[in-house]
Amino acid sequence: DLEAIPVHLLSLPVDEVEKLEPQTQFLIRAHPRLPMIRASEVAVVISGDHNDPESWWDWANKEKQKTFTKRFKRNLSTVATDKTDPLALLVVNNMLLTGFDAPVEQVMYLDRKIVAHDLLQAIARINRTCGLKKCGVVVDYIGIARHLNEALKDYDGNDVKGNLMDISVELPKLLDRRKRAVSVFSDRGITDLFGQVDVCVRLLEDLKVRAEFINKLRMFYETLNILEHRSEVPPDVFRDAKLLGFINKVAANLYRDPTLNLLGVAEKVKALIDAHVSARGVDPKIPPTTITDTEFEDVLKKLTGSRARASEMQYAARYHIMGFDNQNPAFARKMSEKLEEILKRFKDDWDALERELRRFIKELRRGDQNDFPGLDPRIQVPFVRLIIEACSVDGNMADGKRQAAINTTLDMVERIRQEIAKVDFWKNPDSREWLTKQLVRDLDASGVCPPGKERDLAQQMVALAKENHSALVGV
Repeated sequence: DLEAIPVHLLSLPVDEVEKLEPQTQFLIRAHPRLPMIRASEVAVVISGDHNDPESWWDWANKEKQKTFTKRFKRNLSTVATDKTDPLALLVVNNMLLTGFDAPVEQVMYLDRKIVAHDLLQAIARINRTCGLKKCGVVVDYIGIARHLNEALKDYDGNDVKGNLMDISVELPKLLDRRKRAVSVFSDRGITDLFGQVDVCVRLLEDLKVRAEFINKLRMFYETLNILEHRSEVPPDVFRDAKLLGFINKVAANLYRDPTLNLLGVAEKVKALIDAHVSARGVDPKIPPTTITDTEFEDVLKKLTGSRARASEMQYAARYHIMGFDNQNPAFARKMSEKLEEILKRFKDDWDALERELRRFIKELRRGDQNDFPGLDPRIQVPFVRLIIEACSVDGNMADGKRQAAINTTLDMVERIRQEIAKVDFWKNPDSREWLTKQLVRDLDASGVCPPGKERDLAQQMVALAKENHSALVGV
């Protein structure tokens, strides 16, 4: 069926696929796995008997069994390497119940009765966590679930509480968590998530609302991962899961917020979300465009309205400023304050805000090379700004004192460059302390900063030197 699926169905957008029969949807989702299915191998591990047919002999051979189990423990792949292997299924009969540790094992298919201790060992075998794998799956052809409570009677009640999940309990939990995630928007008057994605994203500008959303969304996805293979899960749960994931991705790109990246969400659920996000024209693997990217203007052109473009520029500017905050903190503070002033002055006047932000972004792109002509913007200017900011009153400094501060700073930068270029400088506390003391003496002798601030400022200079080590030593 998988190989015979019509080619035109494979190129349908996600929303069209969801209108098809469940079996056809399944085949379309499974089709990308076809190369892995074709390459998959099966091995059998059994205890031998002298009446076994010759075709079974390899299965009972101890050395062959060791090879099979070793291959099975590797990550599944179409290619056999030291760490990967196409061996996908291991068939056993009363074998490998003890001493078999394979955390990568995801699914166990049971077709005979197992009870008591053997049952618990069988379940434990696939229930080991591994990477993003949070649980295993048992496909029960025989009805062993009814024996599980009996097997657990020998254990303390507190130890086994909650170990046997009931679909009648888990499904209402899933529906409740879905409702809670959706309520982040519905409780605030948004009733059509599909048609009001932009409104939902704007709502997430509020950090408290954003935190509430990501926490509830993660809980929803956590339960969905456990039940996503169950036919009892209503289709609208998957619809909302994908739609909320799309809202999350758009917000993550706009606000440049790493907490919205869905790290830790199970691969099965993440693949579901990523497919929907891609179908709506957003590549989930490409990070947000920065103001220095050549494609940034193209991103702005695709946005409808001044408000959307202003929002994109605002958060792109914030993200850019954060990128050099450690290397040039004084300039980062200056540009952050200027951005906040622009946002405040042109609040709700989206056309004017868009125009002003375009000018501001051009200034950001030029970098810190306007206020101190002739100085190196990467090596010297960050230290000059730090000294002038710390030693001036409300940012004002007399011309003579300002030039003295610049000259003193340039001398100190040269001292810093010589010292930090020494082997293992940053690993040697004594070397760092010696440099700090030298800078304190330089500041004290120059008289450019108020008495009592020399050591704190010297320590800030050393910290700044560590952030700019590569630029300072020319690496």
